[in-house]
Amino acid sequence: MQWTVEHLFAAAQTQPLGPYQKPSGIWKTAVEQVTVNALGIIGDIQADKRYHGGVEKALHQYAVENYAVLAQHYPLLAAQFKAGSLGENLSASGMTEQNVYIGDIFRVGGVTLQVSEPREPCSKINTKFANKSLVKFIAQHYIYGWYYRVLEQGEIRVGDKIELLERPNSISMYEFLKRFNATQVAPELLEDLVQCQGLSALWQNKVQQKLTALRQVKLSC
Repeated sequence: MQWTVEHLFAAAQTQPLGPYQKPSGIWKTAVEQVTVNALGIIGDIQADKRYHGGVEKALHQYAVENYAVLAQHYPLLAAQFKAGSLGENLSASGMTEQNVYIGDIFRVGGVTLQVSEPREPCSKINTKFANKSLVKFIAQHYIYGWYYRVLEQGEIRVGDKIELLERPNSISMYEFLKRFNATQVAPELLEDLVQCQGLSALWQNKVQQKLTALRQVKLSC
């Protein structure tokens, strides 16, 4: 399986966001080439490192196709929904939550990346687009996007090939999110999520907590 890097984005500086003018790196600038280390694109700034950046969130990719879904539901915002507007670093047509799997390992230009976790949408998206329902819509339709960890550092250029090297799990990002967000789900389906190779420790804990709570409810019935 192979795709092509169509856009690369990075934030050289933060910009004020919202009524309190808090700094944010959600605004990215298109670039032709980036150098990637273990923490992501060198020179790409994350304002709030509690929720963004780090080795398990080194690069963020958002599906190009998801913008069409957003534009259809929010026609007044359609002109704003374009590659890079949700703060992603990497854009490639054809890669979606349906065909990208937890733990997938890709060769992207001179870099090797592994899908580590979903990109959980935050309130800054609502603030940027001045719409209070946007994050909820993204979550309900499982169009989160995803993060990579860096297995091999190097350079990526627009036009580089994205090649799938290894798929250690059989659970797509979409299926992962569908199971995790289900109000009723069989425990064994959550156990499969916890056991996904390459899933970040943060999301292993999230799934484990939900699994533990589910078992407690069953025991009390």
